Amino acid sequence: MSHLSRRDLLRSSGAGLLALAAGGALAACGGSGSGGGSGGDAETGTVTVWSWATAAAALRGVVPAFEKDNPGIKVDVQDIGNPAIWDKITVGLAAGGQGLGDVLHIGCDYLPGYREKFPGGLADLSAYGADAHKDKFAKGLWPVVTGQDGHAYALPWEVNPLGFFYRKDCFDKAGLDPTAFATWDDLIAVADRFKAANPGMSLIGINKAANPDPDLDFVQSLMQLQGAFYFDLQGRITLGSEPGVRALTTLQRLDRAGLVADAPGDHGWANLMKAGKLAIAPMPAWAAHYLEAKFSDQSGSWRLAKPPAVTAGGNRTALVNSTHLAVAAASPRRRAAWKFVEYALTRPASVNAMFAAGGVFPALVPAYADPMYSAPSAYYGGQPVLRTFADLATTGGDPTNYSGDYARALKLAGDAQTKVFLKDGDPAAVLQDAAKQLAQQTGRTIA
Repeated sequence: MSHLSRRDLLRSSGAGLLALAAGGALAACGGSGSGGGSGGDAETGTVTVWSWATAAAALRGVVPAFEKDNPGIKVDVQDIGNPAIWDKITVGLAAGGQGLGDVLHIGCDYLPGYREKFPGGLADLSAYGADAHKDKFAKGLWPVVTGQDGHAYALPWEVNPLGFFYRKDCFDKAGLDPTAFATWDDLIAVADRFKAANPGMSLIGINKAANPDPDLDFVQSLMQLQGAFYFDLQGRITLGSEPGVRALTTLQRLDRAGLVADAPGDHGWANLMKAGKLAIAPMPAWAAHYLEAKFSDQSGSWRLAKPPAVTAGGNRTALVNSTHLAVAAASPRRRAAWKFVEYALTRPASVNAMFAAGGVFPALVPAYADPMYSAPSAYYGGQPVLRTFADLATTGGDPTNYSGDYARALKLAGDAQTKVFLKDGDPAAVLQDAAKQLAQQTGRTIA
């Protein structure tokens, strides 16, 4: 498993996931227009939008239609860059909103921290009618954009349901059908059979020494499949909870069964993939196009299924990350900015056009009615992988609270995982110790 994020995809891929669909490009939804005005909570003027890379390009594609349908408003989408955008938003919020864009593209790992550290920095979108769209998005996302007051401070744009990519050819050699695996225990149970048929192959690759960075995507996804994370929705620490221990124990058992390869350094996982040494990739929607683009010589070998559950009868869906559009509270054009956010994210034509342009898998469930989601993909043996992800997103998952202390939790969780890999540490002991340290560092209580 790689510590690659969806942001790596947005930096490197202009084609996006739509390249997996055989159909043509989507039609843009509208025309063009102009406008001006300022002052107060204006409904006119020039709205500045901050985003990055291909996501910014996708947003620009919506602008002509929006300006045509909303005379008096012009939109300027700016590619701030990633990670530069996070520092720039932080500086702007710390300055009381001075210098901020009107609309801000924010990831799920930053949104809670901005709300906690800069209360009042993001506009209350419920005041503009955001709640009317609550049920249109993948289940589990609305609590992510909602504050303690129950009001929405962003709208979901991108969603990344967890998938289970697997090498069909490798499992065929062992006479195994991964779609029949109900739990990760089922995979562990056939370890010897798989290895005998595929000498030199592993299932997943993880940077065991966490050098240079923690490689926790996989264990986090196992927690999220159980509806858990490092923090609960009240901000209490759950790093050492039973779901956390089960997640790390599952990883330890996979390793002891000889199914986890070490993927050292920044490119360890990619190198293993290029060498054809990995048979599964438990990764979210953004990875569908990434695998095709980076490992084209493995076309026809890969398939996609629902991820196995951690416990018998447990969830087989998880929304592992998401991005959102928010409005700066200090903007003098909040109403105009809201109109653009609403237009871009609540209309199937808009989000699907952006999907076509920038590979941002939409969180808007009505968008999945488009035929492109059922188009077969040659890379995946003719399988309509977008439909699988659309179904997973429709089912939804439990909300994840990254909180404002995610970076601290990530470091401590990474240290705990490394102790399990390199020192044969006990998952329960190392996670409970990490939870205590996290409580000391943050002042948060342990649930």
